[in-house]
Amino acid sequence: MSTPECGKYLVRMSSKISERAPTSPVQRTLLYLVHTVRWIVLGGFSGLFAGCASYVFLEGLDRVTAFRTDEQWMIYLLPIAGLVIGLSNKWLAGRSTSGNSLLLQEIHSPTRWVPRRMAPLVLLGTWWTHLFGGSAGREGTALQMSGSLSDAFGRLIKLQHRDRSLLLTAALAGGFGSVFGVPFAGVVFALEVPTVGRLRLRALVPAVSASFVGDAMVGWLGHDHVVRRSIDLSLSASTLGALIVVGVSCGIASRIFISATSTMRNLGRRYLPSTVLRPVIGGAAVLGLSALFGRDYLGLSLPLLDTALSGASIALTVFALKIVFTAITIGTGFLGGEVTPLFVIGATLGASVGELVGLPFGVAAAIGMVATFGAAANTPLACTVMGLELFGTAAIAPMAIGCLVAWVASGSGTIYETQRHALRRSSTGLQHS
Repeated sequence: MSTPECGKYLVRMSSKISERAPTSPVQRTLLYLVHTVRWIVLGGFSGLFAGCASYVFLEGLDRVTAFRTDEQWMIYLLPIAGLVIGLSNKWLAGRSTSGNSLLLQEIHSPTRWVPRRMAPLVLLGTWWTHLFGGSAGREGTALQMSGSLSDAFGRLIKLQHRDRSLLLTAALAGGFGSVFGVPFAGVVFALEVPTVGRLRLRALVPAVSASFVGDAMVGWLGHDHVVRRSIDLSLSASTLGALIVVGVSCGIASRIFISATSTMRNLGRRYLPSTVLRPVIGGAAVLGLSALFGRDYLGLSLPLLDTALSGASIALTVFALKIVFTAITIGTGFLGGEVTPLFVIGATLGASVGELVGLPFGVAAAIGMVATFGAAANTPLACTVMGLELFGTAAIAPMAIGCLVAWVASGSGTIYETQRHALRRSSTGLQHS
């Protein structure tokens, strides 16, 4: 039986069973088991697509980054690369330009299929952005490829719209877990990110299946993720105070990042109505900034992240410059995610603030890395879990404190425009919407 036929069979079987109202405990148990098996299998397919897509993406990203690093003249073509991106956004992308916001919108109100073109366009567009030095990430690309492929599979097996919401949530888990090598965090991220303050527990089974299958697929195909580091920090009154300072700093940094990116988009819409010209101007701006401040802020900037996590001293200006480079790149229409730049921003800021408050630089950098992203994405639980997967279980208390404080300090902004809020933060505390 082929993959589409297997999916169609599962859909038909569970639909027939669910049409009959269960009249006994045995029937209710059978119905529950059928639904569970169905979503384990469908989530597994979603994870399979996510893992394969993430592997292709990550391997290609390594190669284009290495090529740009060796051929440093490529940066001078960034404005021309922006022209290609602008033309693609105008003539080819369509609804795909909404990116992750489109996926979240369809999770909340599944009415229209995610465009199948989203996966190849975001893959090629992100490679193109990094080939010429745009400051962007990779999470957005992985999520969008996973969502597009999973929704195309759902269309193929004639999945009903009410079930697409669960499959798209599983796709988020598979994309996040596979691209970063953090399957547990992938599950929590997918359940947490659609609605702030409310976990989407209905999608737990397919999310677990997708995230772990996706991560396993990337490893089986041969891609190695970043090496894990172990950190430990004994809590005391002084370290607790220092963690709060780091958390507040990261929350403020996330607010600045969200505001800077939004400001760039608004300025572009106001003064550059042409969507074709915006990335051209953005590319020229990034090129000019690189001439002034160096090339450390181009691309993913993983060397900056490694330096911060290794415990080296980091100047306080580094995080600010990475915000500027990334806000211009993403805000003017280049493709890629915000998460890896937020990792770099948080780690470099954490190291700088850690030096001021007496925390070990590497520990403060690790906490800042996950806390800043957690604050910007409104996913403090997922980022706490991510911290445990990347830095060890001994980090649970400082990670949780740092992520929670950063999230509270960050305000109600988000990097995901269609994210909903069941819980809001204000000057008087947490409030239910």
